[in-house]
Amino acid sequence: MQIQSAYASGLQGLQTAQSGLTQATIDVAKPSPSQSAAPTEIAKAVDEPDKTSALLSANESLRQGEASTEVLERESEAIGSIINIKV
Repeated sequence: MQIQSAYASGLQGLQTAQSGLTQATIDVAKPSPSQSAAPTEIAKAVDEPDKTSALLSANESLRQGEASTEVLERESEAIGSIINIKV
C-alpha cells in the first residue's frame, strides 16, 4: 500500500477544489428558464442544478481549498523543522 505525501495530498485537494469551484461557477452563471418557457425547456431545467446548490457547492470548494492550503503549510513547516534539526 502506497501512502501519498502531505504535499501530494494538499496539491490534489487544491486541484479538486479548483475544478469544483469552476463547475459551481458555471452552474451559477447558467441562465434560469423563464416562466413562459416551452415544456421541453422546463424539462431540461429540472435536470440542471439550482442556483442555491451551486452556491453551496462553491462554498464547499472554497473550504476544501482552504483546508488543502493548510495541509501544504503544515507540511512545509514540518520539512523546515526536519532540515533545522539535521543541520
